[in-house]
Amino acid sequence: KLYKKRFIGLFVLVMLNIIVSWDWLTFSAVSSTAAQFFQVSESAINWLSTGFLFAFVVASPFTIWALHRGPKTSIVISALLLFIGNWIRYAGSRSGHHGHFPAVIVGQIIIGFAQPFVLAAPTRYSDLWFPEKGLFGRVSATAIASLANPLGGALGQLIGPLWATNPKDVPNMVLYTAIVSCVACLPAFVIPSKPPTPPSPTGDIEKLDITGSITLLKGNKAFFLVFVAFGVYVGFFNAVSSLINQIFEPYGFSETDAGIAGAILIFVGLGASAIVSPFVDRTKHYLRTIQLLVPLIAIGYVALIFMPETRTVAGPYIICALLGAASFSLLPCALEYLVEITYPASPEVSSTICWAGGQLLGAIFIIVMDALKGGLGGQPKDSMKRALIFEAVISCLAVP
Repeated sequence: KLYKKRFIGLFVLVMLNIIVSWDWLTFSAVSSTAAQFFQVSESAINWLSTGFLFAFVVASPFTIWALHRGPKTSIVISALLLFIGNWIRYAGSRSGHHGHFPAVIVGQIIIGFAQPFVLAAPTRYSDLWFPEKGLFGRVSATAIASLANPLGGALGQLIGPLWATNPKDVPNMVLYTAIVSCVACLPAFVIPSKPPTPPSPTGDIEKLDITGSITLLKGNKAFFLVFVAFGVYVGFFNAVSSLINQIFEPYGFSETDAGIAGAILIFVGLGASAIVSPFVDRTKHYLRTIQLLVPLIAIGYVALIFMPETRTVAGPYIICALLGAASFSLLPCALEYLVEITYPASPEVSSTICWAGGQLLGAIFIIVMDALKGGLGGQPKDSMKRALIFEAVISCLAVP
């Protein structure tokens, strides 16, 4: 039986995924402005994103435990961590004339601990509350909750430059973000834990425990192949989202231009996924869809190498739209395909492991790409062309 209250929990998952990603990318589109306020380098600002991603990996084992108990436990933990992290971050930004950057990093890491508890939850929640097939089945529910996360990143990249037009505005930007975050966290404490009866016959079948699920995954070749591709492309999406201002700014683009590019990457992706997900829900063509989308993403990263040098917004915006459409359509497909190929493993185990791999690679890619900044003749001083070449090569290697 289906219950209308399933949409309450889905709404809360959507809101928390929006907020946690907004918090993550608070400083990415205003990296130079934030660096001026805190009197640190842009590389130090990058560590706000990198530390966040490493925190995700550290919290992942606890996420698997929480989600195995039920999605509500995981959602409540995330809400509490978001509340604490946001206000520590604000206190750090208000301390003294130029803030206390280490305190901001601590707050950012706590928010990073919060992310896996909601980012890995959609497959577990949809398995518990939504039917296997239908117009609004598990793929659609997983897509809506999972893709809310990058939507939050888009909002952060668009709104950040509006709230922080100069360095002295940075504390207010952090305050406004904290207020929005806290409002979004409140409904987490009142959502229902589970439906009185399962949504479909398969929902009543007992899944393996955590140890059994991990043992099953170890010998699953299909899981490993999806894990590699998922990790690489999520990792590069995280890296591009975090470094987008530094990719385009050396070529004369403004922080607003970079923020719009990041938003296009995400909003076009959301639109494409809204079209693709219901189709896959009905046809169950997971593997065929993945095989079509992965090469398109690799082509997009190759094209991105040459976009900053155009010094016009048209090319970068078109390529960001292509990358967003392919990447976001891939995401829910891959997550639901993982549930299918790892059955009867509990769905939170495969999704959390894959998300942790993507976040870990994202952190590593940010460090590597930051180290590759500059160094090419005929390019601006802080050009990231070498970093974009690195990104394209690894993306192409992940296609097979």
